[in-house]
Amino acid sequence: VLDRPPSAELREDQQDQDSLPDYAILDAILRMSVEEDMPRQDIINAGYDAKTVDKINHLVQLNEYKRRQAPPGVRITQRAFGRDRRYPITSGYRRN
Repeated sequence: VLDRPPSAELREDQQDQDSLPDYAILDAILRMSVEEDMPRQDIINAGYDAKTVDKINHLVQLNEYKRRQAPPGVRITQRAFGRDRRYPITSGYRRN
């Protein structure tokens, strides 16, 4: 059993909580944004900090190219990354 904080382990002593919000907040914002396709302002109106919402949405869009390179995966939610959800990866596209 591993008993340590989650980490992408890209650098020494890195922990996910250093650059991401608490997982309960992160999961809620991702669920509303990705699965429910909720607009930014509605997520903020649901009680989440605007800077946090913007950061998470930015990270999702910034890493869209990685999802394009990945092989098809198993779908575990109604709306998954992949063909259901594809956004432009060039020209500075931003979804609001």
